[in-house]
Amino acid sequence: MKIKQVLSALEQFAPLPLQESWDNAGLQLGLTEAEVSGALLCLDVNEQTVDEAIRKGCNLIVSHHPLLFRGLKQITDGDYVQRCVIKAIKHDIVVVSMHTNMDNAKDGVNWKIAEKLGLENGRFFARKQVGDTEAGSGVVGDLAQSMKAEDFVRLVKERFQVACAQCNELLTRPIRRVAICGGAGDFLLDDAVEQGADAFITGEMHYHVFFGREQQIQICVIGHYQSEQYTSEIFRDIIQRECPGVRTEIAETNTNPIVYL
Repeated sequence: MKIKQVLSALEQFAPLPLQESWDNAGLQLGLTEAEVSGALLCLDVNEQTVDEAIRKGCNLIVSHHPLLFRGLKQITDGDYVQRCVIKAIKHDIVVVSMHTNMDNAKDGVNWKIAEKLGLENGRFFARKQVGDTEAGSGVVGDLAQSMKAEDFVRLVKERFQVACAQCNELLTRPIRRVAICGGAGDFLLDDAVEQGADAFITGEMHYHVFFGREQQIQICVIGHYQSEQYTSEIFRDIIQRECPGVRTEIAETNTNPIVYL
């Protein structure tokens, strides 16, 4: 199967028009007429990721975050992005990224987070319509049973393997409805409140956004990388379903640039 067929399957699931205007999702570099030797699935592309693809015999890297956000004025060894481009081209590796189009797609990043938490009755909020495709920046759903705030935070930490979470004052009422936005989601906090959510989970938030929400909604911030770490599972499921026979490898490289001491 050719790389372009894998790319087509990914884009049918999360069409590129769903991406935000500032984004650069889709084909990043490489020639898509080549046969797929294997697809390495990851959150970010760095030099270690490219090395892993080479080591595992994968000539396709599918990432969530784009390698190329801005245009390159030169390609040298000046930074990791340029070095990744050089190494990928040298080894005939194609790089494809599914970013905010996958964030906004049905069964995309936020739906995966909801799945990990066992939420029911999932639905978009902050909806957007692109052609005939329904999409949204966030997902809201309900826990099977109401939980105390501290038990809810403990559940989130366990499911996303985080040692600590940034929270505002713990709610004194039970938590049942949960709003989600993977990555940097504080722009959706007001929408989460309007949805009647008891809790809002995201990857990162600005300091001042925490103020004034005491006993209104339980904020739970778990880290950008941590919130989106399961996105590779979405890529794997799409490829295995639509491109049978293509070998998929979820990257072992931890690309989180933040070290917790």
